[in-house]
Amino acid sequence: MHYDPIKDTVGSFFNRAPILRKVFYKLLDLLLLRSWHIHKEFNTWQKGQNGTAHILDAGSGFGQYSYYMSGKSANYAILSVDVKEDYMADCNTFFKKIGRNNVLFRTEDLTKFNQANGFDFILCVDVMEHILEDVEVFKNFNTDLKSGGMVLISTPSDKGGSDVDHNDGESFIGEHVRDGYNIDEIKQKLNLAGFNKVEARYSYGAPGKIAWRLSMKYPIQLLNFSKAFFVILPFYYLITFPFCYLLNWMDTNQTHDEGTGLIVKAWKD
Repeated sequence: MHYDPIKDTVGSFFNRAPILRKVFYKLLDLLLLRSWHIHKEFNTWQKGQNGTAHILDAGSGFGQYSYYMSGKSANYAILSVDVKEDYMADCNTFFKKIGRNNVLFRTEDLTKFNQANGFDFILCVDVMEHILEDVEVFKNFNTDLKSGGMVLISTPSDKGGSDVDHNDGESFIGEHVRDGYNIDEIKQKLNLAGFNKVEARYSYGAPGKIAWRLSMKYPIQLLNFSKAFFVILPFYYLITFPFCYLLNWMDTNQTHDEGTGLIVKAWKD
């Protein structure tokens, strides 16, 4: 199952006007469980700041996290990078239209990107499962961070991440180069990259697994079958959204012994 073509189709629809794109970002914030976890962790990090920070959004995609972070403080200088040149050009245009001048989007390859001691905070959401040379990227993150800086990573775990079907071992998301990380493995790789303090926890526990299927898997399967299902999606979400909202809240506010996602934090000395 390929996710990117569906993302591109949905993105092009909501990109017709700035107000539609803002609605799109809000929908992603509400529906995507990873957004709930990222917002919670970012808000916790933000409490320890003095109001100014240099932030790297590493693999920014549509730019929804850059939008969220830049809205928290005009004093945050955010560099958002991704390998997709069209995404970056489109995001620059949109952010200029809405007056978010503290964000710059640039086409970069994270395996090669290096800006020594340039950032207080690095965000990397659902990116590492797409990159084979993960330790090289982690080393770059360590170099890029200022002393005391933190990187926040969201990625699938090996407990069914990418919604792997254990009957055939295939990932639901065809673009992933790995189905998910073992929690000890990613800690070890970050240690190898130079991070001495690393914390990791599971996300997408029992409530999150149900929320993922309702909010993402089933709609994507329908849209892969036929784009005509775009017509019924608003009605589908009208019915399922209250359940997804409750499940997302439960997953974000519970501790999970296992889960199909990982939230990982690492600090540079």
